[in-house]
Amino acid sequence: MKFYTKLHDFYCGIDLHARILYVCILNDKGEKVVHKKIKADKQTLLSLIEPYIGQVVIGVECMHCWYWVSDFCKELDVDFVLGHALYMKAIHGGKAKNDKIDSYKIASLLSGGNFPLAYDYPSEMRATRDLLRRRTKLVQHGAQLKAHIVNTNSQYNYPALELHMKNKCVREEFRTRYDDPVVQRNINFDLAILDSYAQELKYLECFLGRKAQQHRPDYYAQLRTVPGIGLILAMTILYEIGDIERFESVQKFASYSRLVKCKAESAGKTYGTSGNKIGNGHLKWAFSEAAILYLRGNDKARRYLNKL
Repeated sequence: MKFYTKLHDFYCGIDLHARILYVCILNDKGEKVVHKKIKADKQTLLSLIEPYIGQVVIGVECMHCWYWVSDFCKELDVDFVLGHALYMKAIHGGKAKNDKIDSYKIASLLSGGNFPLAYDYPSEMRATRDLLRRRTKLVQHGAQLKAHIVNTNSQYNYPALELHMKNKCVREEFRTRYDDPVVQRNINFDLAILDSYAQELKYLECFLGRKAQQHRPDYYAQLRTVPGIGLILAMTILYEIGDIERFESVQKFASYSRLVKCKAESAGKTYGTSGNKIGNGHLKWAFSEAAILYLRGNDKARRYLNKL
């Protein structure tokens, strides 16, 4: 865990919401100079922090609408830090909790050097990373639809098909398979979505591949040379990492990728593991898939695995 420890004349904590912001600015003595609710609007925020530009750092908790604040600070050349949501226990604990208190706690963590840092992902690659994550969600939804079709097939005791549902010819066979019109309508609903996914995902993957070659052709080319890492896994690893130089060591990268387990110890006793959900779940999935694909048809790798 890293903390923000740089010194400033003013520290601005923002409790961020989609439509409102609660802003608290402390001076270097810990005294409140601003503490108010404003609209989530660039111009309104600018008018509030303008007297402090050049002397202030702005911190927000990592949640779904932090992008515009990061870009706003970059435009103004204002120091911006992103708080790790799972580590900011001081915000979520306490007897009383509201936006006013939360903004003060964020500013206090900043001024005290206890603000836990998350990665402020570069804006140039951010939208592509989000699109790639969206693709993953759609593929998972497609798998659920295929499972529903297969389960329905078993439910009514129809013979199983040998081929995979990803093949269009297999999907076509299901369009007139059932005698009950309600069951058939249920299946046709799944098939309509699957056909749309199959068409759109093909174009989307080509688009993402071109973006990867534009953003980091060096990373992308190196990842594609690794056995077991194909087009999608290479792009997932590339965009979830962003800049590999942000990791000080292999150990820190492995921890971020959820590839190591952290012991929970106290008084010399081990109580299992902790923090298993802290890190990047997308990287964990990508490396887990790559390991399985690497072993496929690779006798040398299998022999090495058996020795471990």
